[in-house]
Amino acid sequence: MSNRHLLVGTRKGLLHFTLRDGSWQYDHLSFEGIQVPYACFDARNNTLWASVDHGHWGQKLHRSRDQGKTWQELETPKYPETAKRKDEPAALDLIWVIEPGGVDEPNRLYLGTNPGGLFVSDDGGDSFVFNEPLWQHPSREEFWFGAGKDTPGICSIVVNPQNPKHLTLAVSVGGIYTSLDGGLSWEGRNQGIQSEFLPNPAAEYGHDPHFITQCPALPEVLWQQNHCGIYRSTDAGLQWHEVSEKDGVARFGWPICACETNPEVAWVVPARSDMSRVAVDQSLCVARTEDGGKSWQSFRKGLPQSLCFDIVYRHAFDNTYEHLAFGSTTGNLFTSADGGESWASLGHYFPPVYAVRFYQS
Repeated sequence: MSNRHLLVGTRKGLLHFTLRDGSWQYDHLSFEGIQVPYACFDARNNTLWASVDHGHWGQKLHRSRDQGKTWQELETPKYPETAKRKDEPAALDLIWVIEPGGVDEPNRLYLGTNPGGLFVSDDGGDSFVFNEPLWQHPSREEFWFGAGKDTPGICSIVVNPQNPKHLTLAVSVGGIYTSLDGGLSWEGRNQGIQSEFLPNPAAEYGHDPHFITQCPALPEVLWQQNHCGIYRSTDAGLQWHEVSEKDGVARFGWPICACETNPEVAWVVPARSDMSRVAVDQSLCVARTEDGGKSWQSFRKGLPQSLCFDIVYRHAFDNTYEHLAFGSTTGNLFTSADGGESWASLGHYFPPVYAVRFYQS
């Protein structure tokens, strides 16, 4: 029987939890005192991956093949000398997201980075190749720019489970891009998105997707938390439709989760606005739609409802069937076992949480 685990990347290390007898139990800590912007599990080869930000010493990439008991540091990918930003050589600033390839590509791994470089490995992370076609896309020079950071970054990579050469990624700021040939060529997929901060809100590029995800059972259904609303696509991003609540809380935020089996179901953790990045009305809630975004229901049981300023970063919310978990910028960690209708706390004194990911072993 498989075990269910939870990885929590924080400002001060990577926390490991395991579900035992119906409750989450703390196991151990990796990289004590060091930032872990992202961590995930590769089910194809039972490997844990972690991006580690050493600050002064820069970005590092680690893998573990024994459930995080020991870690191997790998050679950090480097931007080629030909990669320029504003006539200056581009350099790796952050490994923001790690994504395994398809099941029939057992050694393929993708890294999304700041300042906007995509790195690809076909030997299980021993070496990486810089994806030139994306970097050379004609939209990059004019429409890629920094938002929360000074540089654009690839914050989401989605691999179609039915066709691993079909890739969709999000550049913050830049927009959604899709490849149908495993990264040899890329095209924008931003039709229908409206970004008020652009001179032309409906421009082809220059949008700020906070996070994108897919329904694994029907991968042409994509969900997006965008700087300017919540969006859904039912045709693999060819056309996006805004599904934000006009008068409710589900309008602005960072993370979004899609149900694995039902393309009509998704969850978000709302924040007040881009100008006031705190919990809505100083109370924390999770919003769920069961009809493709036509309506949203907010759930608050077990979550703080007064003097709460928590928000949730884009990678700090995850789901696996009925289980959900998220961690906040103020170090609160919550889990749900009933589809988000009620929540239990795993603790209130963690470092700021950057990433939350489930896995089974």
